[in-house]
Formats: sequence, C-alpha cells, structure tokens
Amino acid sequence: MLAHDIALALRSLRRTPLSSALMVLAVALGIGTAMTMLVVLRNLSGDPLPQRSAVLYHPQVDPRPLGAGDDPEPPDDLTWHDATALFELPAPRRTMTSSNWLPVRADERAPPTMQTTRAATADFFPMFDVPFLHGRGWTAEEDAARAQVVVLDRDLSQRLFGGGDSVGRELTIATRSFRVIGVVDRWNPQPRFYDLNSGAFDAEPVGMFVPFSAWMDLPQDYGYGPMRCWGDDPGAGLHDPKTPHCTWVQFWVELATPAQVEGYRAALAAYSRAQAESGRFERPPNVRLRGLVDWLDHKRVIPQTVRMQAWIAFGVLLVCLLNTLGLMLAKFLRKSSEIGIRRCLGASRRAIFAQCLTEAGTLGLAGGLLGLPLAWLGLWLVRQQPVQYAALAKLDPAMLAAALGLAIAATLCAGLWPAWRASRVAPALQVKSL
Repeated sequence: MLAHDIALALRSLRRTPLSSALMVLAVALGIGTAMTMLVVLRNLSGDPLPQRSAVLYHPQVDPRPLGAGDDPEPPDDLTWHDATALFELPAPRRTMTSSNWLPVRADERAPPTMQTTRAATADFFPMFDVPFLHGRGWTAEEDAARAQVVVLDRDLSQRLFGGGDSVGRELTIATRSFRVIGVVDRWNPQPRFYDLNSGAFDAEPVGMFVPFSAWMDLPQDYGYGPMRCWGDDPGAGLHDPKTPHCTWVQFWVELATPAQVEGYRAALAAYSRAQAESGRFERPPNVRLRGLVDWLDHKRVIPQTVRMQAWIAFGVLLVCLLNTLGLMLAKFLRKSSEIGIRRCLGASRRAIFAQCLTEAGTLGLAGGLLGLPLAWLGLWLVRQQPVQYAALAKLDPAMLAAALGLAIAATLCAGLWPAWRASRVAPALQVKSL
C-alpha cells in the first residue's frame, strides 16, 4: 500500500511541476537555514569530554574584600595561595593549570617562535584523557623536583624536529633548556572547559605542556597568564604571581562518587571559614563546586548571537513551512474531483489522508536532499567569519540524517491540515459537479 501511495505521490508531483518545485524549494531553504544554525548550536553546546565529564569538578572560593564588587559569584580562578592550599585537600586527582605564550626553539641558530604553553601539575593528563603518541607525561615527583621537561603537541613536534618520536630531544623555552618526554596527539576539546579566560572556543590546540613548578621558575617578565586583581595596586600581580589579591590559577579536581563530592564541598567550606577566621577572607564562606557540564552551563559558553541566529533560522523554517502548507492545501483541494471519484470507488477517508501525507513526506524528502547543499553552503559561510567557533561549523553524518528526518517530519506536520481537508471532501458533491 505504501508503494502504491508513493507512486501516486510522484505522479501527482509530476502533474504540477511548478507548484511542486516551489514547495521543494521552500522546504530546502528552511531546512538549509535551520540546519546551519542547528549544527553550530549542537557543536558549541556539546560535552567536550563525555568519557570523563561526570567526575570532573571546578572548585571556587571567594578571597575578595567586601568592597571588590557585588557579584555573588566567587572568581572563576584561584589565587596562588588558595590553589596551593586546595591542592593539599584529599582528592583522587587534582590539577593546577594556567597558560601563556612562550618563545621556543630547537636550534640555537634559529629564531624562537611563540607557542601556546599550558602549565599544569602531573594529574592533568590522566584527568583530561590527553592521548599520547610517544612517551609520557611527567610524574608528581618530577613536579616536586621542578624538572625541566616538556610534552609537545604532534604539530609542534613536526615543526621543531620533523615529526616522529622526538622524546629525548632538547629545546629551549624562554631562557632554559627542556627535555622532551612525550608527544601528544591533537587534543583540543571544545568548548575549552579547563580555561575559559581567553574564550570558550579556540581552533588551535595547545603547543606544549610544561610542569607547573618549572613554568613558575621561568623569568617573571614572560608573564603568568590572565590575572584579575583587586586592591590598591592591581598591577602588582603582573609582577608577582604569588600576590594574595590576584586570581589566575585554574583548578580542577576528580571526584568519583557522590560521597567524595560532598566531602570535598565540606572541605571547601571549612577552608573558607578558616581563612575568614584568620582575617584573610573578609566575606562569609562563599564556595562553589560545579561539575564540568554544570560549569559550562553556568558560564553560558554559547554566544548570545548564536542563540539569536538559531531562533531566526527556525523562524525562517516556520515561514517556509507555512508557505508549503498553503501550496499543499491549494494543490489537494484542486484535486477534489479526483478524490471524490476515488471515494466513490471505495477509498476510505483514512486512505485519502494517508495518500496526501505520503505526498507531503515525498516533498519533505526532496526538500531535505536539496537543503543539504544549502546547509553546507551556510556552514562554509560561518567558517569564513572572524569568530572563535568558526572552525566547529562542520556537518557530520549524524546531522545529515537529522536534516533529512527534520525535513520529512516538518513537511508531514505541515501536511496534516491539507490532508485532513482533502479527506473530508464530499464525494457526492464532486461527482455531481462533473
């Protein structure tokens, strides 16, 4: 029966090529526009580390004085004093991390190039599931020994050493010699959950990773990443990373069970109370402990313009579907005589309704297939924009299937009213008018 309905639908579409083409184009335009923004929205709002996000938490405390703003939320980052204190709290894993740009060269005769550098403690790699191609990350003992070792991204290893296994090679970072102990595969989770200071999306992965202690030993004029300071001399933090009134350390902990989460939250509150009693914290205990996904939701990493454009895109789809609905209603009612004859020959209202919906679904499939190139074009235009998330505007196979499914479902919904009206045609009146 379905094959018969599809054959009737195709025959009907061929009999009215102009109106059929208009409906297909309307659906294609709506689907192309909606899928462009749906893909962008999906890619921006996805879980950047689905295999690990359930056990990763971002702690916050509030060391600000009473006069340093009315925002009830604690600072995103920690001061050096708080980060080193929280590092001592019991947790399966934890990491302090920060970033900046540092000059690096593998040949003393070559000029240095500036590379993104991520400083971290040893647990960074297993916590965030960083994939290694060669070698390893550093250990907690190497952290404590302030070992001058480095892990390179595969692309930087290629540029510096010609690729392959560069473990054991030497390079100069800033003014000091470091030994390569590992090479990681391309690792660039989006959104960049572990450090949102420079934006949530960055097409370029981290070039090299160094131990936090060795990074701190580098000359201070190379800086210590973005700082937020308060007090009479906010600029002091730019010269002394250990200043008590600047936050700049990103801190994450791994907590595997609800009991560990509650225990760590209680420890944060106890630490904050102790700091208040000592006079260092002026505010009452104000702590947060959010999971990775909750942290991204709290920070609203999806740009507001993307949300607005998504609503506009679905508005375009709705307008296109309304136009399609009108064209289908006119088309089906023009076939009233044909429908009346079919009813007289024994076709039920349900059969007429199903046949009209089949025609609507066929239109949706054709519109979806035509809409895919329009979606590709839309995503290409997004990738040309000077925005951080431009490189994420890519259509994957799952979204291809979603586009076709959306096109068919949308046109079926648009075809419900015209199909119902067509099924209610009175056969006696239509036959009498012949």
